[in-house]
Amino acid sequence: MDQSWIPLSDPDISQLELDAVRDVLISPRLSQGSVVASFESAFAAYTDRKHGVATASGTMGLLQALKAMGIGPGDEVIASPYSWHQIAHAIVLAGATPVFADIEYWSGTLLPDKIVAKITPHTRAILAGNTNGHPAPWQALREIATNHGLRLIEDSTEAIGSTYQGRRVGGFGDCAVFDFSQPSALTCGEGGMVVTDDAELASKLRYQRTRKMDERFSVVISGNVPYQAGMNEMTAALGLTQLQRIDQILERRKQVEQIYYDYVKSFEGIKDPYIGPDVTEVHWFLYLVHLGTRFSKSSRDAIVNDLHTEKIEGAAYCQPQHLQAFYTQLGYRKGDFKVTEKVADRIIALPFHAHVSEAQVGFIVQTAKDASINIGAGAAIY
Repeated sequence: MDQSWIPLSDPDISQLELDAVRDVLISPRLSQGSVVASFESAFAAYTDRKHGVATASGTMGLLQALKAMGIGPGDEVIASPYSWHQIAHAIVLAGATPVFADIEYWSGTLLPDKIVAKITPHTRAILAGNTNGHPAPWQALREIATNHGLRLIEDSTEAIGSTYQGRRVGGFGDCAVFDFSQPSALTCGEGGMVVTDDAELASKLRYQRTRKMDERFSVVISGNVPYQAGMNEMTAALGLTQLQRIDQILERRKQVEQIYYDYVKSFEGIKDPYIGPDVTEVHWFLYLVHLGTRFSKSSRDAIVNDLHTEKIEGAAYCQPQHLQAFYTQLGYRKGDFKVTEKVADRIIALPFHAHVSEAQVGFIVQTAKDASINIGAGAAIY
């Protein structure tokens, strides 16, 4: 990208990360090894979990988790149609059927009542996400899963560091999936992690992920066909070092968030960012602006185009999954999830990372405000 652009995301990389990757590059081991194991242990500890299994991506992590849980053809998994990372694609890749449910208007997370209405005899699991960093209502979700004998899977790909009832995300599902691609606060380029307290599930996850050289002739392990979806030592070195600096990285992003908040208040009708009950801290994945109902999807897109003209990498946060071509083959249509569609049509992601300066934030917000006025919809957002 042109250096004059203000990018949507920009990894927080220090000399420590560069040194850690260099150490791996001059070592005799580049494929999955001791650094991956160290990253797994450290990340499990960070999320207060007993086991961590590093994977090639968040999507692959969920796919392996579904397979390890025995979920596949003929099974249904309830999920949200509203998200940035397309983690729910793994449901289809596993051969199961995604059953979408609508979201809570303000938080963007799955609404418990909507989940209950979707449960059938074929339902095997609930996949709930901590949307844009905002934790889902985990206490209610756990009650639903327990009452109906379902697996509860936590999608934390957007929420590292956020807390619910004083506990960090990653600790609420039977397992939790993280993704380390951009624009995550902890960025390794690519890669993911599944964390769990279930030793048997963790063992199955490792068998699904990859096979070590010394395991090729094991009668037990060779009964499984792995995906060859592990993590290499360079990625793990980068992730491990970022994890050691994660509090610093998140604090820098908090500072940028506060600057945005101060400038965005110049918009008419702006409300404070929503923080739901029992949510004790939110670390936003992206800085999102919700346009008012006088805006349409096309006017939202026009604002994004105006941002691009000024070399600001704004983006639509979400193309609802149920409206994507593949899922329309499953019978989903526009109008199925009115809250998801209303929110998704009027939301813009603005550049959000530790390297955004106050002057840049002022320029970004003023450009977005001017664009909203230029399209004739006024400056009201909520």
